[in-house]
Amino acid sequence: MLKKNPKKVAQEEFFQVRLEHIIDPRHALVKLAQVIDWDGLAADLSQFYCVGNGRPAGSVRLMAGLCFLKDIKGLSDEEVCAVWCENPYFQHFCGETFFQHRFPVEPPSLSIFRKRLGEKGAEILFGETVRAGLQTGVISKRDLSHITVDTTVQEKAVHFPTDVRLCDKARRELVKLAKAEGISLRQSYTRTGKHAVFMANRYSAARQMKRARSKIKQVKNYLGRVMRDIERALEQGHEATPALSAALAKATIAYQQTLNSKAQEKLYSWHAPEVECIAKGKAHKKYEFGVKASYAATNKSNFIVGAQALHDKPYDGRTLKGVLAQVIRFTQIKPREVQVDLGYKGHGIKDPETNIILARAKRGITPAQKKRQKRRNAIEPIIGHLKNDRKVGPRNWLKGRIGDKINAIAMAIGFNLRKILKGLSWCLFKILFWLMSTNNKQLQNGLC
Repeated sequence: MLKKNPKKVAQEEFFQVRLEHIIDPRHALVKLAQVIDWDGLAADLSQFYCVGNGRPAGSVRLMAGLCFLKDIKGLSDEEVCAVWCENPYFQHFCGETFFQHRFPVEPPSLSIFRKRLGEKGAEILFGETVRAGLQTGVISKRDLSHITVDTTVQEKAVHFPTDVRLCDKARRELVKLAKAEGISLRQSYTRTGKHAVFMANRYSAARQMKRARSKIKQVKNYLGRVMRDIERALEQGHEATPALSAALAKATIAYQQTLNSKAQEKLYSWHAPEVECIAKGKAHKKYEFGVKASYAATNKSNFIVGAQALHDKPYDGRTLKGVLAQVIRFTQIKPREVQVDLGYKGHGIKDPETNIILARAKRGITPAQKKRQKRRNAIEPIIGHLKNDRKVGPRNWLKGRIGDKINAIAMAIGFNLRKILKGLSWCLFKILFWLMSTNNKQLQNGLC
């Protein structure tokens, strides 16, 4: 059940102070709150709520406002809730009339709200940032006809994967599940496994690779023995729960890939099995562990108009069609020109209305297109700001594949809103500068 957005209350409170009396109406967050269509968001997001079922959830203005503030500042769920109780501008942005000393919902409500919306709901929030950018003049409709598309790696918040760590983690999780299910094991290898992992790391650090491989093989054997004990118990009639079956499947992958570089299936994280190993050719970081993400930005104003996570490591050229469809869905305008790098060769798009220009292309390029071609590299610092202008860091902390998709869109939402806030602040500065220059001219005329 969805709670309605708060309405403006004209009546004064004797013991409470109206936020309008203690905040600056020229503040960028106040201006942004006036630009966003909260009622339209409530109508669009109402499809994710049940009608007349249970306790009413927080209003869309409160929950969407918290998500916007979280993405703007790059805070965690707990941090944005703590700052909300102290910051009157945050409370005004979320629709409060009077200053509140207690948070209206619990911090886990933000996680529930994200799960409720999913990728489709996150795209609705992102589409509102594009509409707000057009309304504030940060971007123009003309800018939307020329875009730049590029891919990057959205890293997951996981340990650097090693065979010995994954095998030991799999053994510990299987022992824990077996104990919970009442399955008796011959030995848990808790003490010997811990010592073998420690010695394998020490030998690897000392570059004594034969001894390190021997200890890694020992940890692998411990995992295999625990797996066989559980499999024998299942063959004797013990019921396999979904959690135990999933853990056995992941443990099998970890067991088979250990000391085997030619293994077909790979597991890079126990708690995030969707993590993929992607090589981007960076000198300082040979491999990155996460998921590929694609971003589309306007060529002139550097405003993001498309964002999505791409699982299973697809070739860049095969993703361009889906990216353009998403851009059209957000902007309602079909791009006339798309600047891409050489990784998009063989994209297969044959649309006379859309011109795909590869980097370093020289034939049939006009001077204006060549100028925009040079601006293609501007998307690289945009991606850098997407990842690093967040207090929680460049890594993705959300769970599962749906968490990858939501985080890729959330980073774009934060980037766009920060750009809109800067535009609103710059407009205010220009107005003040104009007023000061007008007053100076009047003073000079009066003195003359």
